[in-house]
Amino acid sequence: MTVGIWVLGDQLWQGQSAIASRKTDKSNTPIILIESIGYGKERRYHQQKLVLIWSAMRHFAKELEAEGWQVTYEIADTFEAPLERWIEQNNLDELRVMEPADRPFVDRLNALSLKCEIVQTPNNHFLWSTAEFESWATRKSLLMESFYREGRKRFDILMDGKKPVGGQWNFDKDNRKPPKGKISPPEPLRFKPDTITQTVMEMVQTADYSTFGESNGFAWAVTREQALQVLDDFVCDRLVTFGPYQDAMVTGQDTMWHALLSPYLNIGLLQPMEVIEAVVSAYEAAADSDHPIPLNSVEGFIRQVLGWREYMRGIYNHVDEDYPSRNYFEHIHSLPDFFWTGETSLNCLHQTIDTLKRTGYAHHIQRLMILANFSLIAGLSPQAVEDWFHAAFIDGYDWVMQTNVIGMGLFADGGVLATKPYASSANYINKMSDYCQGCRYDNKARTGDDACPFNFFYWDFLDRHREKLSSQGRMNFILKNLDRMTEEELSTIRQLALRWHEDS
Repeated sequence: MTVGIWVLGDQLWQGQSAIASRKTDKSNTPIILIESIGYGKERRYHQQKLVLIWSAMRHFAKELEAEGWQVTYEIADTFEAPLERWIEQNNLDELRVMEPADRPFVDRLNALSLKCEIVQTPNNHFLWSTAEFESWATRKSLLMESFYREGRKRFDILMDGKKPVGGQWNFDKDNRKPPKGKISPPEPLRFKPDTITQTVMEMVQTADYSTFGESNGFAWAVTREQALQVLDDFVCDRLVTFGPYQDAMVTGQDTMWHALLSPYLNIGLLQPMEVIEAVVSAYEAAADSDHPIPLNSVEGFIRQVLGWREYMRGIYNHVDEDYPSRNYFEHIHSLPDFFWTGETSLNCLHQTIDTLKRTGYAHHIQRLMILANFSLIAGLSPQAVEDWFHAAFIDGYDWVMQTNVIGMGLFADGGVLATKPYASSANYINKMSDYCQGCRYDNKARTGDDACPFNFFYWDFLDRHREKLSSQGRMNFILKNLDRMTEEELSTIRQLALRWHEDS
């Protein structure tokens, strides 16, 4: 039997299951990677996202060749034609491909009609398999906290016997420090684009299809070796102060102390357990030194990888097929143009989108409490917002954005994932950032010409959806504040919200 392997663009690891299944028979196992230009046309993708994926694919192909594999690399509008041609040229009986992470691509793969058998090997880029998550979901509540604790026990991470190290599971209260005083995080590790990356950059910049953002400043890792350097840089220079300021936002500081590892985890250049073990090993090695690493920083990071990342992927495969179309609040407003241009007098949105345009990245609080929060309270279409997140972020994929945006960010699933909407006025932004200081709007005013849109949209959101929100027990205390407002003020708030949409 002649077996060939198709490596997808988010499966760039020699230990991935399809490659691993044939590692003892390299000389007789052809491998193909297909750079699909059609993929770049499906959405208005960020230029740096396209550069990362296609450059990493080209580098990985060379890595496989250096290891003795027979590699074919194709650049084509679609993958069907080059795949069929390659199968015929190699007289394949079986095409082996690791199960895709995104359900739409699974559907496309299942719909293929090829002259050989297609065998999907298990996806081993996650710690929990889909079956293991389903088993957990049938006997537990779907709360992330419960899943996270189960994961800590299951993989023996930061455990002291049956108890968590430090005596508690969660150190969130120590990880919400506002950015007061001078904030000076170290510069992130950057890489000068090599010839391969420069070629891809030129191709993307001169493409005849629409893209988003800029790629001239591209400095992301494109090989596993470089990604491991980023991991080491985070552990050595950024982990210590990651925890306290992980929710803070500061003008001119694009990355703060964040790890910047998600793009590499999501395409296979790094694996979740090796990232977790690197952080835990550093914590344990420094425990008895003069410079121990704070447990709240370590636990806060572990929670993101072992908790949220695995949980979001598990929920993504757990929910029904109608999940992407859910719209609990029936929001229908179109995406404002400034989501693409960044040209808005709302400084928090301007700063966040400007950073995103330049880098392809914004950290989790900018995503949740600036971008998603505004989208929620302003009543933007969840599907339009999710599609934008998917296209705009360098680490965005279907399995990432469905649950993060439709569920956590916009509460469009009605509470499958979150226990309450993450809705906030300008008060939170003013507390956790310096953005309000450079804004033309008054972060304390909810009516008047200078009223911050986050304020009047927030109260308009609570007013419009009071009945639905009252069923969320955690919202009732906040909703009582509506009773303290006069009908005149509420009417003015409604008018401001309506006028904003009419003018935008």
